[in-house]
Amino acid sequence: MNLTSRLNMLPFDDLEARSAILDEIFGGSVPDSLSILPPFYCDYGLGASFGERVFINQGCFFLDFGGISIGDGVLIGPRVTLTTAGHPVEPAERYDFITHAPIVIEDDVWIGAAATVTPGVTVGRGSVVGAGAVVAKDVPPLSVVTGTSVVERRRLRPASAADV
Repeated sequence: MNLTSRLNMLPFDDLEARSAILDEIFGGSVPDSLSILPPFYCDYGLGASFGERVFINQGCFFLDFGGISIGDGVLIGPRVTLTTAGHPVEPAERYDFITHAPIVIEDDVWIGAAATVTPGVTVGRGSVVGAGAVVAKDVPPLSVVTGTSVVERRRLRPASAADV
């Protein structure tokens, strides 16, 4: 997070320094064709990998503890969140550990502004994720998905006072 703070303080036209910090953040050389517009935020960096010709717009959050793989020709809009970690849903277990699962964004995907992709999701080749969408299950190749509807999946057990 210290490195992303430094990245976000650089003058916009200092491409050489931006490239060097991105190499540090991601733990090795990233493709020359990778374009990340600041501000950009990630929690680890070492869990992310990128294909060629990837464009990531301003204000994105990559929580990459569980791993993020981004294919070739991917376009990611502003304020997109890719989050690979979470907590158990049962109230009595929420503080016990962190859950995580990788996110895979296949080639030629476009993710619209302010979309959120959750742990364990694969977005199939050539698909479009509409602006503001919350993606909680795999997206088949060559699909367009949109929406933020709430679907009740199950009811949780109330936590006892001793569990909290």
